[in-house]
Amino acid sequence: MDKLFNVAVAGATGAVGNQMIACLEERDFPIKNLKLLATARSAGKKIRFKGEEIPVEELTETSFSGVDIGIFSAGGATSQKYGPVAAKDGCVVVDNSAAWRMDPEVPLVIPEVNPHAVARYSNKGIIANPNCSTIQMVVALAPIHRKVGIKRIVVSTYQAVSGTGKKAIDELHNQTKAVLDSLEPEKNVYPHRIAFNCLPQIDVFLENGYTKEEMKMVNETLKILEDDSIGITATTVRVPVFFGHSESVNIETRDPISPDEVRAILEDAQGVTVVDDPSKSIYPMPIDAAGRDDTFVGRIRADESVPNGINLWVVSDNIRKGAATNSVQIAEILAQDYLSK
Repeated sequence: MDKLFNVAVAGATGAVGNQMIACLEERDFPIKNLKLLATARSAGKKIRFKGEEIPVEELTETSFSGVDIGIFSAGGATSQKYGPVAAKDGCVVVDNSAAWRMDPEVPLVIPEVNPHAVARYSNKGIIANPNCSTIQMVVALAPIHRKVGIKRIVVSTYQAVSGTGKKAIDELHNQTKAVLDSLEPEKNVYPHRIAFNCLPQIDVFLENGYTKEEMKMVNETLKILEDDSIGITATTVRVPVFFGHSESVNIETRDPISPDEVRAILEDAQGVTVVDDPSKSIYPMPIDAAGRDDTFVGRIRADESVPNGINLWVVSDNIRKGAATNSVQIAEILAQDYLSK
């Protein structure tokens, strides 16, 4: 690719923003000029990119003049305020918040699954990055759905605290230390202690008894797979792990398929690594997925309680593939197929 692009990262000083910057460098994105944006409180801080110290600027309504691609990880309210402003200035926004995901005019994209949807960015100048737990599940399930169709999905997640942000990472660290020192741990981020505990609540509860996180998985999966006939139910749980979400996924397929056939499909699937040798205690774990971009799948086996049932265990780094890497991959499609012409 010969053309270089002016790129802005909004929310540059956060955990995901930092990883977005690292991914841009790792993947050698064709950048002419990189602008780093955050709140006024963070303005002036410097972040290293390709050997250069780049100062962080305050995010304002004039920040996107001359910017080709804006990658946002600054929260939903910020995205709702500045996304349309950036788009009006001719900047294509790749947004990591939940603000635009279910907008029918905004494509919701996982590059391994529905790269064709990027073409609809011109509707509003915004592309949405799915929820981290949705991304890894759909990366694993889409190739199976294309082959035999999926009738129903039952998913339970075991999500790392990094999905909440740096304060949650610090809270797990501090609470773990406090418990081991026989002290009373402080609770600031979560309603209950997270150290040595599991919290069956991610985000707020809705009237139907599900949390917002659970309904995100349901609604986003249907939108990405473009198939509203799939039945989906989710239970999302926060666990005392720093990085890497794990998911127990049970599917009922429309046509019969064996575990060996599923394994073969996933071994050929883009962005998937099969780690599945239970006899040797080999299966995906968050400590192995941390720092890597693939989605790891194991424990592939038949669900003997239902016809056409398959169980899988799916693990991925929620900060990388679940957020930063997926966003940069979307930007790569934009740069390669749409903005370089």
